[in-house]
Amino acid sequence: MDHGTELGAAGRIPLAVIVVDRDGLVSHWSQGARRLFGAAKEEAVGRVAVDLLPVSGALHEEDETQPYAAYAAYDGLGPDLESSLDGRLSYPAAGRARLSAPHRDRLDVLWWAYPLVGPGRERLLVLAADAGGLRRADADTDGSVPAERVAPGFALHTDFPGAEELARRLPEIMPGMSVDDSARIVAQVLELGYPVLEFSQNDRVPVTPDWGVPRRAERKARRERAAGAAASGEPLPEDFGDFEDFDDLKDDGEDLEYAAVRERLEFLNEVSGRIGSSLDLSRTIIEVSKAVVPRFTDVAGTYLREQVVAGEGFPEGVPDTTTMWHRVAVEHTDEPGRWDDVVPVGEAMPFPAHTPFFQCMTTGEPVLVPRISEQMGHAIAAQFEKRDIRPLITHRSMLVVPLKARDVVLGFMILLRHPERVEFNDMDRVTGAELAARAGLVLDNARMYTYQESVAETLQDSMLPHIAPRMPGGDIATRYLPGTLLGRVGGDWFDSVKLPGSRTALVVGDVMGHGLNSAAMMGQLRTAVQTMAALDLPPAQLLRNLDDLAQRLGEHYLATCLYAVYDPIASELHIANAGHIPPVLVRAEDGRSDLLDLPTGAPIGVGGVPFESVLVRVSPGDRLVMCTDGLVEVRGEDIGVGLATLCESAAHPAASMDDACDTIIRALNTRGGRKDDVALLMARLSGIAPEDVATWRIALEPIEVARARALVREQLDEWGLDSLADPAESMVSELVTNAVRHSRSRQVELRLVRGDTLLCEVDDDDHTLPTLLSAGPTDEFGRGLRVVSRLAREWGTSRTASGKTVWFELTLS
Repeated sequence: MDHGTELGAAGRIPLAVIVVDRDGLVSHWSQGARRLFGAAKEEAVGRVAVDLLPVSGALHEEDETQPYAAYAAYDGLGPDLESSLDGRLSYPAAGRARLSAPHRDRLDVLWWAYPLVGPGRERLLVLAADAGGLRRADADTDGSVPAERVAPGFALHTDFPGAEELARRLPEIMPGMSVDDSARIVAQVLELGYPVLEFSQNDRVPVTPDWGVPRRAERKARRERAAGAAASGEPLPEDFGDFEDFDDLKDDGEDLEYAAVRERLEFLNEVSGRIGSSLDLSRTIIEVSKAVVPRFTDVAGTYLREQVVAGEGFPEGVPDTTTMWHRVAVEHTDEPGRWDDVVPVGEAMPFPAHTPFFQCMTTGEPVLVPRISEQMGHAIAAQFEKRDIRPLITHRSMLVVPLKARDVVLGFMILLRHPERVEFNDMDRVTGAELAARAGLVLDNARMYTYQESVAETLQDSMLPHIAPRMPGGDIATRYLPGTLLGRVGGDWFDSVKLPGSRTALVVGDVMGHGLNSAAMMGQLRTAVQTMAALDLPPAQLLRNLDDLAQRLGEHYLATCLYAVYDPIASELHIANAGHIPPVLVRAEDGRSDLLDLPTGAPIGVGGVPFESVLVRVSPGDRLVMCTDGLVEVRGEDIGVGLATLCESAAHPAASMDDACDTIIRALNTRGGRKDDVALLMARLSGIAPEDVATWRIALEPIEVARARALVREQLDEWGLDSLADPAESMVSELVTNAVRHSRSRQVELRLVRGDTLLCEVDDDDHTLPTLLSAGPTDEFGRGLRVVSRLAREWGTSRTASGKTVWFELTLS
C-alpha cells in the first residue's frame, strides 16, 4: 500500500471480493480471493461460505480436511462475520485473523463484511486483504507497520478529501455484475460505511482496490524510462524493481482479467458512442445491430414488441405467448442472403413458453446457451412452420439479451456465434446485458420521439381543416409548414366556411406562441369562427365577438386573424383585419400584385378596440393570397423584404393553384432563420356569370308555390338540366311552401345558381330555423325537410340579417 502521511490520503491494497448468497453459498470468488486464500474459483463458487472463509471464526480447531491447517482469530470480531453468514448480521463488521494456508507459512488477513438487502440473491459482501503486505513511508525503520497498529474499520467516504472520487471508484471493488445490482450494492456500502484502515487508532485511510496489475499508462511510462536508462547506460529507476517481472505479469491470470475487463469497458464505451446518433427508430435499430457484429457476435437479430414498431404508447403488462414480436433487423457475417429467406426482416410472430426467448422477455434477464444442441435446435426450429432454421443455429453459442426501458421489455436481441468461435461466457452475459440496457434506453428515446411526433402530427392534422379545392365561383389551395422538427404543433390555421348566397368565408389566423397550448387555443378560436360565420355575421362584427370570447377564455389568449367574405355573384370581398399581415391581391387583368390597404386593427384578445371592414371589388380570375407572418418574417430582417418577396412570387404565372402555392413557398422558405410555422391560403376568384344565376320574388300566397315549381322547371330546361327538374321541383315546392307559411311581411326570394353544382336558395324574413322532424303516417306536417334530406346532395339552413336562408344542392349530371 502506498499513502501519504496526511489523514485521508488514499490507500491502495490488493482486495479479495467474495459474495455470499441467501443460502450461505459463495456466489462470487474474485481473482484476488484466489490469490489470497489459494482456492480456485471453480472450487469456491457454490460451496458453503463458512467452509472457505478463514476469517469467519467457524474453524476453531485444526482440521486437515479443510484447506487451512490452522486458524486463530482475535480482536473479538471473527464471530460477527460467522453470524452474518447465517443471515443474522444487520450491520457491517470488520476484523483480523491469522491463519496458515496452503503454500503460505503465515497469513494475516484483514476483512470487512457488509449485509446486503434488495431483490437480488446477494446476502453478504466480504472484502479481505493481506495485512502483511502493508507498507508505510513514515513507519518503522524497515518500512513495515507493526501488526497491532493496523486494523480494519468503517467511515463515511465524505470524511476524506476527494470523496467524489472515492464514490466513483467504489464500483471497481464490486464483482462483475449487472449495472442495477452493482449500483444497489455500492449504495448500501456507501450508506453502511466506506472500508478504511486505522493506524494506531488515530489515522484513517480509505481503501481503494489495487488488482496487482500496473495500469497500462504506468507500465508504458516505466518501460520507456527503463529503455531510456538502458540505452544511456544509466542504472534502472529506483521504483522499477517492483515491475522487473513485467513480462511474466503480462501472461498472468490477473493481467488477463484486468485486460479483459478493460477491453469490455472500451467496447461498451465505443458502442455507446456509435448508437443513439439519431432519434429515428429504424436507424437506431440498425446502429445497434452493426455495433455488435462482428466484434461481439457473428449474428444479431433484433425483435421489438408490436406497440413499439407501430409507434403507439408504452407497452403495458408482461409479455405472454400471444405477444407479437416483429423482427426488425438481422445483421450477420455469413454469406449474403443466407438469412434473408429463412428469417426475413418484417416478420411478426409469438414465441412459445418453453423457448429461451420467452424466458428472456418475461424475466427481463439475459439467457445464455453455451452451445445449441441438436435437440434445442429442433425445438427452436419447430416454431418456424415453413422454414428449417436448424442449419443456421445448431452448434452455435447463443445469448439472448432483453431491450428494456423503465423495467418494461421493449424487445430482445438474439446473438449467435459461429461454432468455431469461443462460446459466450458469464462475462459476455454481463457485457451483453449492459449493452442491451444502453441500447434499450436509446431505443426508448427514439420510440418516445417517434410517438410524440406521431401524436403532434395527428393533433395538427385534426385541427387543420381539409378544405375542398372548389368553392362557389372559385378554387382554393392551402399549405401548412411546421416551424421546426421538434415543434410539429403550432397555432397557425386557415379555414373556409360556406355561407348563404353562394358566398364563402376565408379565414387565416395565428395564435401567439408555439406548442400544445397554442394549438389548443387555436382549436377553440377556429371553432368559434366557424360557429359565428354560420350566423352570417359581418366581418367586423365577427372579429368583435371573437375578441370578446378570447378575453373570457383567459388573459393569455392573443391571436391575429384575417377574415374575408367572397361574394362571387357580386364580385366583392368584404375583409376585416385583427392585427394580421395584409393579404395580397393578384389582378388577372395585368398580373399586378398588391398588398391590400386595410385597417390593421388590434390582435384578438386585446379588448376594447374597434374593427373595420373594407369592401374590395374583384374581377374574374383575380387571386387572393392570405398567409401568416411565419412565411414572410425572418429574424434579423425587415418584414417589408418578406412582403415584397410575397407579392413578387404571388404574381408569378403558374399552371395551377397548387403550383402557385409551391412557387410562393420556394421563394420564401429557402431563406434561413425561419422558426415559426406557416399557414398559406390562396383563392382564385373566378366569379359566377349573371347568366348562371336566376332570381325570383314569390308573393306570400299559397298559389305562388305552383308558380315557383314552374319557374324552376323552365329555368332548368333552358340550362339543359332537364334530368334535375323532378327532384328540384319537389324540393322547391316544400321549401317555398314553408317560407310562404312562416314569412311575416317580406316576399320570399327564390334563387338558382349554376356552378359545379346546382344550388337552390329560399330566403324569407322568419328568423326561426326549421328542424328535421320524425313524421308519422298520419302527421300533417314534418315531411318537407325529410324529402329535401333524402333527395339533395347537401342541404342546410342559416340565419341572415333579415331572416333565414334554406338551401340545397344537386349534383350536375
